[in-house]
Amino acid sequence: MPSGWQFDAPADMPILLAALAAGIKLPSLCRNGTCRACLCQTQPGGASAPVRYRIEWPGLSSDEKVDGWLLPCCAYASHDLVIHAPDAVRAAL
Repeated sequence: MPSGWQFDAPADMPILLAALAAGIKLPSLCRNGTCRACLCQTQPGGASAPVRYRIEWPGLSSDEKVDGWLLPCCAYASHDLVIHAPDAVRAAL
């Protein structure tokens, strides 16, 4: 969003890989939350973005999480969400 592109993200798949499977390429380099190349934002508000991480330190501060920032390379969707990723492109499937 706001491109209008939509995709399903299974609970056991990082958002980055789910997007790629749907033909949407998000920026990424390390794929483990360290480089922050994939950093994007979802609707802010609440205690944190509607995602969960399988690693304790996903490369985000508490303030960034509250502001809706997420790392789709290691974030798993736990609810529907809108991602603002201006550098996303349609990928060839």
